[in-house]
Amino acid sequence: MDYEHLKVVLGPVAEVTLARPAARNAMSEVTLGELERAFRGLAKIPDLRAVVVTGEGKDFCAGADIDWMRRGGALPPEEGKKDARRFADMLFAVDECPVPVIVAAHGAVFGGGLGLLAAADIALLADDAKLCFSEVRLGIMPAVISSWVLPKIGVANARRYYLTAELFGAAQAVAMGLAQETAPAADLPARARKIAADILKNGPLAVRTAKAMIPKIARAGLEERVDLTVETLVRLRSGPEGQEGLSAFLEKRAPKWAARP
Repeated sequence: MDYEHLKVVLGPVAEVTLARPAARNAMSEVTLGELERAFRGLAKIPDLRAVVVTGEGKDFCAGADIDWMRRGGALPPEEGKKDARRFADMLFAVDECPVPVIVAAHGAVFGGGLGLLAAADIALLADDAKLCFSEVRLGIMPAVISSWVLPKIGVANARRYYLTAELFGAAQAVAMGLAQETAPAADLPARARKIAADILKNGPLAVRTAKAMIPKIARAGLEERVDLTVETLVRLRSGPEGQEGLSAFLEKRAPKWAARP
């Protein structure tokens, strides 16, 4: 596929790079459409094991493209809703990707960039990254991204950082649950590759099943959670991958993971 605002490299661990550095990788309707298309396409690759997302240039993502937002504000209400929905469509595509998505972000991570960070499974930040929910400075608010951001940071943090639009650092982002760890910017790509390599050691079907089950378990009541987890465990451990993994452990050898059917 050809992309204007992205670079996509396929492989067991796919690489998706925001490649609009002159605009600080700000997200326009083109960027959002390409990200959605890229992730929907990646989701169809049976042998895909993980996706790493990075940004080209000095910043990961400076937020939404202001010209796009201004044009969207001039649209009639129904067209405006469809236009704003582009952000949700992109975040759904990232969130619903069947394999782990690792975002490694550096420099400025503002507005919509924080939505992409929140939609990922694993979020890494350069230790000197600068983050900001900058929307209220522009007369709007962190809207669509909130469906992914709020479950990560909670209401108390939103009440502060949504309303002040103040800059905060990578350590604070980790403390509020928006990212899992920090590293020097120069080490960030290697750290993302190491995490991807750890994922490659695991049962492919097991990883995909675990990712799909986490939100279901989180939403379910106690009895439903027990039923879901019991049924899933029985299915996995009796399947070829589960049997191979358990046998490999007992035989003290590396598992021979078969390609996912």
